[in-house]
Amino acid sequence: MSKDTEIDLKEVELNELDPEKQPMTGDGQAAAAEKNGSVKVKVPEEEVTFTGLSKDQLMKVAGTPGWVRTRWVLLVLFWLGWVGMLAGAIVIIVQAPRCKPIPEMNWWNEGPLYQISDVEAFSDGLEGIEGKLDEINQLKVKGLVLGPFHTVQEDNPLTLSLQKIETAGTVEELKVVLEKAHKKGISVALDLTPNYKGKHSWFSASIADSEVIDKVKAAAEYWLGLGVDGIKISGLSVASNSGDWSKLKEAVMGNRTDEDTKKKALIGVAENISAEELSLLINTTGADLVLSNLLSQKSGGKERIQAMDVLNSQQRSLGWGLGAATKAQLSKTTGMFRLYQLLLLTMPGTPVFTYGDEIGLSAQGAWPPKMVWGIEKEPTDGPAVNETAEAERKERIAVKKWFKTVSELRGKERSLLHGDYYSLYSSNSSLAFLRLWDQSDRYITAVNWGSSPEKLTLTLKPTDGVELPETATVKLSSHSTLKAESIVRLDDITLESGQGVMLQFPYSA
Repeated sequence: MSKDTEIDLKEVELNELDPEKQPMTGDGQAAAAEKNGSVKVKVPEEEVTFTGLSKDQLMKVAGTPGWVRTRWVLLVLFWLGWVGMLAGAIVIIVQAPRCKPIPEMNWWNEGPLYQISDVEAFSDGLEGIEGKLDEINQLKVKGLVLGPFHTVQEDNPLTLSLQKIETAGTVEELKVVLEKAHKKGISVALDLTPNYKGKHSWFSASIADSEVIDKVKAAAEYWLGLGVDGIKISGLSVASNSGDWSKLKEAVMGNRTDEDTKKKALIGVAENISAEELSLLINTTGADLVLSNLLSQKSGGKERIQAMDVLNSQQRSLGWGLGAATKAQLSKTTGMFRLYQLLLLTMPGTPVFTYGDEIGLSAQGAWPPKMVWGIEKEPTDGPAVNETAEAERKERIAVKKWFKTVSELRGKERSLLHGDYYSLYSSNSSLAFLRLWDQSDRYITAVNWGSSPEKLTLTLKPTDGVELPETATVKLSSHSTLKAESIVRLDDITLESGQGVMLQFPYSA
């Protein structure tokens, strides 16, 4: 071996030893690790994608006994769970209380009727009604009854012209009112009482003349053809005694079909008859709605409760008013506006009001009373405000607000709209009754129109099949002695003179 070769080998050996004497770097550490018998593998930074088993591999595994048993166990558990849930749903449905079917409701059942007996006193004629429809709509009114305003001379049947408007406006103006009212969901009926200016509605105290019946029939067909939704007549007992009554009834009801979404109404007025006679009249005449003056005729609480006891099962054909049967305002009968608004809006049947009842319009002085508008507008700066007039304005605002509140509640609550009725208490000057429907909230109306406070103990008859709770919540009260949302005991309620209260309690299974 030559010297040069030996020198090169020595340099190689020295180079191999040098790294051990130098600081350990990454490469040095790897080399040392390798020299000590361990190898450090560097994992690639690229992500490894899981490809799963192939179809052949899956099929091979799926056929093993373990997996076959597992699949059967899972399948049985699934169907057992499904059948269990189905059985549970069936049990819940079977045990759940049945919902009571909603009775048939027509437009005259869905809200108050609002009589405008004198169009000129209300709005200076038919043309003015159009501009008042928004305010009327706020009262949750479902029907207007206009007139009578046809041409006739007092007690003179020869002058009767039922298809002509005397002074209230024109047929074209009436058509505009119909169109605008219908867009707001308000129906319109016309009062076609023949001799509305005279002593007897049908020119007779006993039986309506067939010739007059024929004229009313022809007029009904004419006005209904123009879009009017119903016909109202006073003196129902006299008209229905005529052998030609069926002709008039056919004119209103004859064209009804099952496809009709809105029926035409035949509304009759019966005065000075008993509750039993009124019930018979509803059954025999076939009128859709019969309005009576029973509340005016019967002033005692016991008499009024007895009348409701007799008639409540016919509530979808029954109209209640206090003055409305004679086209008079509430104020002509009473000054307790909130009390009687509450009573009429919660009794079983359709409440009928005359224009101005919503603000407590006074019927004193000139007849018919002129409607008062713009009561919400406060007096402007200027001469000193008449304190009496200002107090009257504020009272009218409060009465109107009360009316709107009760009317809106009646439209929303099934118990008040078409619920069952149960009497709870009555005396000479007060009464109370319960309204309920299926599983909806229950409502109690209690009123005292006497001159002194009265304690009421509310109870049901054992035969009613309904239970009262011990307490209820005050929903509305016309006096501050019972505040809204307060709790009262039903066996110990004291009402002040002129006070009306609505109580509420929930359904309990």
